Amino acid sequence: MKKILLLFAAATTLLASCDALMLPFGRQGILQIRFADGTVPSTKAAFPDTNEFLLTVTDAKGNTVYDGTYGASKESFTLDEGTYTVSARSCDFSAPLFDSPQYGDTQVASVKSGKTTIVTLACTQLNSGIRLRISSSFLSAYPGATLFLKSPAGRLMYGYKETRIAYFLPGTVNLEMSDGGVESTLFTRRLEPQQILTLGVNVGSESSGNGIDVQVDTTRRWTEEDFTIGGGGSGSDGGGSGPDNAYSVPAAKQHTGEEDVWVYGYIVGGDLSSSKCSFSPPFSSRTNLVIASKSSCTDKSSCLSVQLAKGNIRDELNLVDNPELLGKQIFIKGTIVEAYYGIPGVQNISEYKWK
Repeated sequence: MKKILLLFAAATTLLASCDALMLPFGRQGILQIRFADGTVPSTKAAFPDTNEFLLTVTDAKGNTVYDGTYGASKESFTLDEGTYTVSARSCDFSAPLFDSPQYGDTQVASVKSGKTTIVTLACTQLNSGIRLRISSSFLSAYPGATLFLKSPAGRLMYGYKETRIAYFLPGTVNLEMSDGGVESTLFTRRLEPQQILTLGVNVGSESSGNGIDVQVDTTRRWTEEDFTIGGGGSGSDGGGSGPDNAYSVPAAKQHTGEEDVWVYGYIVGGDLSSSKCSFSPPFSSRTNLVIASKSSCTDKSSCLSVQLAKGNIRDELNLVDNPELLGKQIFIKGTIVEAYYGIPGVQNISEYKWK
């Protein structure tokens, strides 16, 4: 009897251990991450490729689930039920730099067992910028002076012929001048995220103290302008009338039937059939290819099919003769159709353009 009880206890312990091992698998959900087709403040600079954004996903304990580029990330993450922080940024930025706008977003997602949670990153500018407009009168009055823009994270020398925007972390920025060994602060301003400031530096009246006036150009609040991710237009999903406001792949699927419109995406594969698609070379068909919103996509249902009619465009875009095009971002003009090889597609291509 004692042996039977011991065997029963051992079996119970083993079953409990198995249940404990299997418990996490029964409490998993799906996390998907994408960029919004909306707009972000423009700095008049070319918007960076979202495929190259630095993406991190961490759990509630701070453990890293993913740390790499957005383009190389999975289409879906299978994760234990819980809370996760998703952060994307166009570049690392910690000290003042010229021509270095930083875009990104951070969101907290709750993954539920058996559910799919979609995080849509509304990408905005994270840092701030200043550009100086130095008057000829100032150059004449202080030909040997040196101007600096300074923040707690560092400072930049701003030459008289400089035209670039100096970017800083949000916070206090000083405009300082060094002239004949004497340093003075001309201007102090607290900058907010997304704020781009143009400062006019002029020679003022003697009553202004040091005789220098610094004027804020309030007409150039670039944070009021729009810029589409991946395109450059102002619509919520592009407008399709040109490369600058081309439809993204998800948006194009909502505009089937439209003719002579522009669509953009990454070339991710070809060799289409009604049931499958190839995402890796070598390729055998010159008549079609597929594009997606991420260069790492390997899911046919997430793609747009593209018909390559006989002619120059087929010769220049097919992956049999041009395998180096795999992974490149392309803008194409044509007709969006409801189905071509089983998924929405683009036919009658008349033009194309590389990013």
